[in-house]
Amino acid sequence: MKAPGSKPDSSVDPDDLAQHTPVMQHYLRLKADYPDLLLFYRMGDFYELFFEDAERAARLLDITLTKRGQSAGRPIPMAGVPYHTLEGYLAKLVRKGVSAAICEQIGDPAKSKGPVERRVTRVVTPGTLTDEALLEERRENLLAAIAEGKDGYGLAALELSSGRFSVLEVATREALASELERLKPAEILVAEDSSLPSDLRIEHGIARRPVWHLDPDSGERLLCQQFGTRDLTGFGCASLRLAVGAAGCLLQYVRDTQFAALPHLRGLITEQRDEALILDAATRRNLELTESLSGRAEHTLAGVLDRTATAMGSRLLRRWLHRPLRDRIAVRERHSAIRTLIAEGNLSDLHPTLAGIGDLERILARIALGTARPRDLAVLRDSLAIFPALHDLLAGIEDPLLARLDADIGEHPDTRDLLTRAILAQPPMLIRDGGVIAPGFDEELDQLRDLSSNADRFLLELETRERERTGIPGLKVGYNRVHGYYIEIHRAQAGRAPLDYVRRQTLKDAERYITPELKRFEDQILSSRERSLAREKALYEELLGRLAESLPPLQTSAAGIATLDVIANLAERAESLNWNCPQLTDTASIEIEDGRHPVVEGVIDIPFVANGLRMDARRRMLVITGPNMGGKSTYMRQNALIVLLAHVGSFVPARAATIGPVDRIFSRIGASDDLAGGRSTFMVEMEETANILNNATDQSLVLMDEVGRGTSTFDGLSLAWSCGVELATRIGAYSLFATHYFELTTLPEEYPGIANVHLDAVEHGTSIVFMHALRDGPANQSYGLAVAALAGVPAPVIARARERLRELEEAARRHAEREAVQLSLFPLIAKPEPTPEHPLCAVLRGIDPDSLTPRDALENLYRLKKMVD
Repeated sequence: MKAPGSKPDSSVDPDDLAQHTPVMQHYLRLKADYPDLLLFYRMGDFYELFFEDAERAARLLDITLTKRGQSAGRPIPMAGVPYHTLEGYLAKLVRKGVSAAICEQIGDPAKSKGPVERRVTRVVTPGTLTDEALLEERRENLLAAIAEGKDGYGLAALELSSGRFSVLEVATREALASELERLKPAEILVAEDSSLPSDLRIEHGIARRPVWHLDPDSGERLLCQQFGTRDLTGFGCASLRLAVGAAGCLLQYVRDTQFAALPHLRGLITEQRDEALILDAATRRNLELTESLSGRAEHTLAGVLDRTATAMGSRLLRRWLHRPLRDRIAVRERHSAIRTLIAEGNLSDLHPTLAGIGDLERILARIALGTARPRDLAVLRDSLAIFPALHDLLAGIEDPLLARLDADIGEHPDTRDLLTRAILAQPPMLIRDGGVIAPGFDEELDQLRDLSSNADRFLLELETRERERTGIPGLKVGYNRVHGYYIEIHRAQAGRAPLDYVRRQTLKDAERYITPELKRFEDQILSSRERSLAREKALYEELLGRLAESLPPLQTSAAGIATLDVIANLAERAESLNWNCPQLTDTASIEIEDGRHPVVEGVIDIPFVANGLRMDARRRMLVITGPNMGGKSTYMRQNALIVLLAHVGSFVPARAATIGPVDRIFSRIGASDDLAGGRSTFMVEMEETANILNNATDQSLVLMDEVGRGTSTFDGLSLAWSCGVELATRIGAYSLFATHYFELTTLPEEYPGIANVHLDAVEHGTSIVFMHALRDGPANQSYGLAVAALAGVPAPVIARARERLRELEEAARRHAEREAVQLSLFPLIAKPEPTPEHPLCAVLRGIDPDSLTPRDALENLYRLKKMVD
């Protein structure tokens, strides 16, 4: 783990270990290998941290900082946590992007001379979590690596807890930022000399690796070794050298941190950016796909859609939402499967059946890593038992996608039988205490257990015999963990103890003895318990190994279950929310009838006002006007979400939708400043606008709201005008352009393909009623003062503003009248004699460029030059 150039703990001198106590010497040797990680050092019932680690942990975890004696003549700062609370503290650390190394006692304290042997058994980093207690059940926990090159960036991403491993290459930093916003990795690996974290404003979860860890050739060797292939051609990434380098770095990091083989990593998924609708980082945030700007999870698209029965289905749904497909065959397959499930009418049975299935993806990953707990295996067993019921529900359904999923899920009777025979119905949490392996699975284990289970009967029989032999009625046989088995006699009767009784312990009122027979029994029983636990642990590890051999088909089943869950969930949502199947067409158009915003419709208490959208080759831009709060942003977002949902494979919140080819969705709606990055609100707005104008195409859907409002009126108006013209003419994108600049409503008069629409509102006295209905043509006023009054601006301020507004309007009217009078005087002014036309103009007017041959053009050029000379 130690990277070149890393410095060990600066509070101690690692070069002079002899000054320290033996325990601290051992601690410092381990710490030198993990200089940047918090080292949790097991000592008895506590995990302790020392020196700077202790001070840092005390701050991060809010635990007590103390001192423990001295080493090298200095007090040792120390902080610790009880061993049984470790996972909770680790969860706090990883949420803050902090990694830790866990050092366990592997020696026997009773047999150790000097410090008990210890070693680091696992490294916990934000991106390599697999433990159920540390993971969010319904969110992916990704580790990413970025390799930089002259022509772009290679990006690799791995969810270790499921084994999903993907690679991608992008050309620009903007594209890289977009992909990172999609993936939201918990930890990112970059080269030691990389400036990417600061450039992309990534503050947490950065792990710097030696530059040679990202070498493509080394990466290819590692990956081929992992997958057992000669090259990477079969995965489609052999030519993606930067991506291969990133994937190799990622794989090496996981091997370094897990101390285990990774059999569940069986291949790479090679992604191409243009396979999906491209969404930049700002658009993902603005559309609130999985995270809302308000921070409320239910106010997101995922919050409305996610009623999945399984955790792995929920994670897959989020992947689909962030990567809507352009492959229309795959999308139509999903639409067809949803339509079929609704028609079959068995959704009410499918959901509870799926809900009985555990998180197989993560359980299988823990089996592969050798960290699966007994209850993981019980969940796997119980889940496999549900598969036949799933097949019954899917039987007879004629749909290609559902039939494939049914085949992928399979039944796995051998694995189910093995787990049924091997694991108790309700096993304990951990293997270390035993009682996991079911009776009858292993004869040797059963015999060892019989010895322990028969102990009580033997002791009762021994106690009865000894009372009869000695004639002491108060004699009893007992056991404690310190002294083992004993025969106890009251002190007053101690003189009657037989000669073969050997005193073991003297108490205040009693004497305790051991006999040769009891000693033999003790040795046998204690030995059998130790051997029983050892045998059970060996059987459990053997069981994990056998299950690991069956990982590929089980992983295929888990993927099939997740996909079926998402399809069934989308079908239920379509039926419950009255959504309809969109039509994907090859014609350049977007037509939506009575579209609704899926999130807003779900949170308001009044009926949602549906609005349509029509855009085609002759209608490419809508200039949208209307009052603030009138619904402009909602209208724009709902259309983007409908287009996105259609490409996810979902039904959409509209009466009907016909959608032509779309390659990207851009959204520039709202903006905030970036003080840390030194960017004003207007700078953020302009950067987002520049990204749209540089990357949008005639197949892009563009949402632009209030462009230019962050600067002076004339600057902003000019920018908004120019941006609108650029989108409508050179780019020709499907553009929804909301504005309060009423001057822009004249754009349709000057440029074809532009139309005016507005969100209706009615002013009643000093109040306003928002109709939220889309109408053709521009709005007739802005209703700004009415909205301000509605927001609670004090009445005197509103009254003063109305008075000032009347003055400004009157001044503008008088100015317009003066201009009209002045213009009417122009015809009365004597016009100067017209200037005679220059001979050159006459010659040029007589030339028809379309009919000229190259020779004629050259001759005309010489002729004109001669006239000028």
